[in-house]
Amino acid sequence: MKEQFYAYIQNLQDQIVAGLEAIDGQAKFKEDLWKRPEGGGGRTRVIENGKVFEKGGVNISAVHGKLPDSMQKLFNVGEADFFACGLSLVIHPKSPMVPTVHANWRYFEMYDENGNVIQQWFGGGQDLTPYYLFEEDAIHFHQTCKTACDKHNLEFYPKYKKQCDGYFWNAHRNEARGLGGLFFDYCKATEQMSMENWFNFVTEVGNSFLQAYVPIVERRKDLPYTEAQRNWQEIRRGRYVEFNLVHDKGTLFGLKTNGRIESILMSLPPHVQWVYDHHPEAGSEEEKLINILENPIEWI
Repeated sequence: MKEQFYAYIQNLQDQIVAGLEAIDGQAKFKEDLWKRPEGGGGRTRVIENGKVFEKGGVNISAVHGKLPDSMQKLFNVGEADFFACGLSLVIHPKSPMVPTVHANWRYFEMYDENGNVIQQWFGGGQDLTPYYLFEEDAIHFHQTCKTACDKHNLEFYPKYKKQCDGYFWNAHRNEARGLGGLFFDYCKATEQMSMENWFNFVTEVGNSFLQAYVPIVERRKDLPYTEAQRNWQEIRRGRYVEFNLVHDKGTLFGLKTNGRIESILMSLPPHVQWVYDHHPEAGSEEEKLINILENPIEWI
């Protein structure tokens, strides 16, 4: 399974990079290969200062070795070896009319002293973080997620949409990071779902990513915007940074397993503002977004 999924994310990285380069039309992703001293490594691809995308990364990694103490406590196990691989992406567009997007699909194995797999699971998801609310974009993104889920189980979309709303919640701000999407974790074999079934589901979601995001970018990338709207984008990016550094499990896992810091923090946007006690004007488009972030709704 680990070879099968690692081959899949290598191919998916190529597909997503090609799709995003085509829509940007100017910038290309730079590739950076890296090795982890304790075992494994990755292939980081970053785009910067493009016509459409200000900064973004589409990264894959496959790491293995002894499970660090911090992760032993998290999983409530003793010493063990592990393998983890995944694709993680964050794209920050230049225009405040185009939403930021994040996605991740991952696989984890843990072994006993004889090298036998004692635990294995999939996780992942994809979510949208706009700066201005276009309801048709939110509906399109969620409908694409639902279509992928429904091919495997009609209960998956409502369940993983709810988990996404719960996970990407900036508790210290009492608001969602964005408009959500899907979030699933610890997807283990059951009587209903084998690991092969989970592989088919996770790859279905991964394959839907470009279909979920690219049409939104196409619709919004050439819309005019003001300096004030750009400022609002940078203020909202600050909330994105807060979530990633305070709450995000993937960031924390990378830091605790001696992951590559540049790849872990590629999710951070280049231009951000923190304005003291900022509140949008009553009745504005900015306030409209905040109202949805404070009270997530059903888009489908």
